[in-house]
Amino acid sequence: LGIGIASRIKSLPTGSIARRVLRASGARCLSSACKPGETRVGWVGCGVMGKSMASHIINAGYSLSVFSRTLSKCEPLKELGASVYDSPLEVAKNSDVVFLIVGFPSDVESCVLGDQGILKGIKEGGIIVDMTTSDPALAVRIHQETKAKNVNSIDAPVSGGDLGAKNAALTIMIGGDEETVTAVQPLFNTMGKSVNYMGPPGSGQHTKMANQIMIGTTMIGLCEGLLYANKAGLDVEQVIQAVRGGAAGSKSLELYAERIVARDFEPGFFVDHFVKDLGICVSECERMKIELPGLKLAKEVIT
Repeated sequence: LGIGIASRIKSLPTGSIARRVLRASGARCLSSACKPGETRVGWVGCGVMGKSMASHIINAGYSLSVFSRTLSKCEPLKELGASVYDSPLEVAKNSDVVFLIVGFPSDVESCVLGDQGILKGIKEGGIIVDMTTSDPALAVRIHQETKAKNVNSIDAPVSGGDLGAKNAALTIMIGGDEETVTAVQPLFNTMGKSVNYMGPPGSGQHTKMANQIMIGTTMIGLCEGLLYANKAGLDVEQVIQAVRGGAAGSKSLELYAERIVARDFEPGFFVDHFVKDLGICVSECERMKIELPGLKLAKEVIT
């Protein structure tokens, strides 16, 4: 087995993703990292978040192949130099690393494991990076199925919303084999200010679930606090300034409080996706046999 792997490594270009991955029996990446001009990157899902995130990769000097179910959403990236393809499979054929950020776990499963999915097209040693907020169990299953074909997968959901995506200021929570994550680190750095390796496959998704629970319950408190201040006859903007530096301060307050007061409800995220996230949280709590009443209340109110 070792001789066979060694011969396969020698036949691959120096510095290629495939060479780095196969060097460790098809299971690990070496320390050599992705590089502009060398690493071919693919992107599936060019919606509110995806189009901004993918643009940072192009601007960093990487070649990019893209697909979105609504092909018109690919146009801004095409104008930046991306090549547009008509399926995740075709994107994967032309990529060493393929990212996806889509809506629901069923979309992830279809885009990665379906007949026209990434796994059908990507070469051995390639890397699949799912940045969708999705089911931790699905992340583990994808990892297992990709490993069987000498392909690596990473679950890397993000937090920071549309503004974080536009400003390359996302928080990224990553699960997967650590050396594979190390190889992809330069690409993560183009999109986020806080890139966090959380552990084995599924750990990124579990971290995002904890994040969503905190956001859901915090948003209830934020909205109720603003409503109380208004009904009490206070200057709500002054209240925000007074409490933001104390224990009530939060990222949600910083991002949304003044927008709420100004009645600025321009969407930066689909509420159905957040409801989906909380549903995954509830299911995971049931599986782990824990009771989180705040989570259930948040899901009920937001739904």
